[in-house]
Amino acid sequence: MSHEGIATRSVMRSVAFLGASALAVSVLAGCSDPDPAGKPLAGQDIARAARAEIADGGTLHWAVDAVPETLNTFQSDADTSTTRIAQATLPSMFRFDAAGRPERNPAYLESAKVVETEPKQVVLYKLDQQAVWSDGREIGAADFAAQWRALSGKDSAYWTARNAGYDRIEKIQRGDNDLEVRVTFGQPYADWRSLFSPLYPKEVMGTPDAFNDGARRKLKVSAGPFVLKSIDRKAGEALLTRNPRWWGERAKLNEIVLRAVPRDERAAALAAGDLDLAEVDPAAAKRIALAAPPRPQSPSAGGSATPLMGPERRRLTPAQKRDKARFRGFEVRKSLEPAYTQLALNGGEGPLADERVRRGVARALDREKLAKLVLSPLGLPAEPVGSHLALSGQAAYADNSGAIGGQDTAEAQALLADAGWVPGGPVEERKKGEKAAGSEADKSKKGSGSEKSEKDSKKESGKKAEKDSEKESGNKGDKDSEKESGKKDSAKDSEGGDDGAYIVGEDNKADDDEGEHLAQDGKQYSSKQLQQGGVPGAYAPQGTAAPAGAAVRPLAKDGKALTLRFVVPQGEGSQSLRTVADRIGIMLERVGIRTEITKVSDESYFKDHIASGQYDLALYSWPTSAYPATDARPIYAKPVPAADGSLNVEQNYTRVGTDQVDQLFDQAIATLDESESRSLIRKADSRIWAAAGSIPLYQRPQLTAVRTNIANAGAFGFGTPLYEDMGFLKKGSGAPAPSSQR
Repeated sequence: MSHEGIATRSVMRSVAFLGASALAVSVLAGCSDPDPAGKPLAGQDIARAARAEIADGGTLHWAVDAVPETLNTFQSDADTSTTRIAQATLPSMFRFDAAGRPERNPAYLESAKVVETEPKQVVLYKLDQQAVWSDGREIGAADFAAQWRALSGKDSAYWTARNAGYDRIEKIQRGDNDLEVRVTFGQPYADWRSLFSPLYPKEVMGTPDAFNDGARRKLKVSAGPFVLKSIDRKAGEALLTRNPRWWGERAKLNEIVLRAVPRDERAAALAAGDLDLAEVDPAAAKRIALAAPPRPQSPSAGGSATPLMGPERRRLTPAQKRDKARFRGFEVRKSLEPAYTQLALNGGEGPLADERVRRGVARALDREKLAKLVLSPLGLPAEPVGSHLALSGQAAYADNSGAIGGQDTAEAQALLADAGWVPGGPVEERKKGEKAAGSEADKSKKGSGSEKSEKDSKKESGKKAEKDSEKESGNKGDKDSEKESGKKDSAKDSEGGDDGAYIVGEDNKADDDEGEHLAQDGKQYSSKQLQQGGVPGAYAPQGTAAPAGAAVRPLAKDGKALTLRFVVPQGEGSQSLRTVADRIGIMLERVGIRTEITKVSDESYFKDHIASGQYDLALYSWPTSAYPATDARPIYAKPVPAADGSLNVEQNYTRVGTDQVDQLFDQAIATLDESESRSLIRKADSRIWAAAGSIPLYQRPQLTAVRTNIANAGAFGFGTPLYEDMGFLKKGSGAPAPSSQR
């Protein structure tokens, strides 16, 4: 809600429990029933080690999708690399623990709490007395005030991507001393912990020119365990070095090199010794996992330490034996991202404008089977996501999917019949090239610019859509390994080629519930890219075959069959996305709904189809947020007509919204009782489920290849990385030497 990848905030957000002594205000803490949030389905998997066990020095080479275009996380083209650099070099008043909840960052804050609620909300920040910028100046109220003015939305000269929360601040003052900052809100703001994370120096936020251009290429002043030494965009590298003015625990590493490496080239880069840490796709993960024996499951891993389901180790093929040697010294750490894949149903026009049809589609889906197919082969907990607004373990989570119900063919058909769609009857044959029923592409009045996102959606974003960059192998040159990995392009065969469209349900296919090959989302996109052409991703089983069974007569109404246009990207890395679309299409065919799978270029997928409403069904991902009242509202806000006649959808690309959901978000953001605010968020989620504009499917896996001698780094899950604690284990542990010593 990307994100992550969140968006710079949401993308890398992780989870944490609130420190009661620092955050809670006893008079505001409400009593409630047992918390349904539960625990994260999979915990962090980061090879924890005490600082005493970690050597001083070394350089960590860490793969990223791209060197960031800007170092300002509040600009629209900020990405996950921007966030990663900000986390290592800038103050954040709050960070996230392993459960997806915000916690006070002790390096910068002694305390932060609401000290007044009447007549207005006042938050008092008490800063660490040693907290200074890299130029020696103390961090203080002047920095808070400069950031508020830049992000308040009152000065259009600042090119900000979001101002949520800052627009509710009335004034910022120095407290009783230089270490205290008093923030007074003109309107109550429940998500006040989301602010000033990160915090930029007044030198960046003080003027529009400094904000717009000064922090795009360099950070002259910072305040974290590392400083940004240089960025070489031609070479695709950013160099972080240890901050000599850091007052916290001294960073163990001398340097961190963030290196841009495409997802499909990372396995080769790892094997060549060019990388120490990299997120990888499942195909590469299974190859790399051969090099390390399965690890026993630890209680803290929450299931993430279970082995990847792969080849029988006693019967490895020659290519697998080569992989075992090639990746010796690496292991795969795995968790679940704070993001989920959903099926989006465009309720703007056509059959899906009818809530009964959308609900019928939802009741036809077997979400448990989809989660199992995607996650079980990775040894990860295979549970469907039960909320649009949070994930298991996050404070606002509750499984509200009961508001629409589980898979039920009879109920799905009853809903569709009530909407007038019945089996049999006369059906007019579509002419070649004619669009399917419900496709908005045949509406001449709808163009790529006919619907626009409001300016506020950019300001309130924090959401990332994430591109599916699954490759059949992580090493392009190792063709024999790819052949032996068992990858089959069955979905491509069923589609009859890479171009055009095909109708799901027109061939007879055999059911296969044992999908073995999975896909994983890759590159993460900023909110602007999401709105203007980013390609979101999804995870899906590779090579999934269609189910067998008696054919279901297609549903028809007014002489037209119920055929929905399912838009998918056609890029090389999106085969798995097309496969999951095919599987969902087969589920829908069982109740009489046909789907026309239409493949479009990756570049136009979001801009020309999702954002502009030229689809009926689509798959893409949203990160969840620790602050759903702020970050999720633009995704589910009811679209409203604009003055020019277009429709302002913000980030609600399904065009489905209600006044009641909007009101619940408004109430939740203005309620300082945390229990009541969570209750309102959960009510809003129940109503989002009932409206059936989008159907959450499963939480996305996170697979990270890491050297076995690296500690406190790997699959971070919800948690914010602690950069000062990362490092190479001391010699004598039996692990390879640090990369700087190789």
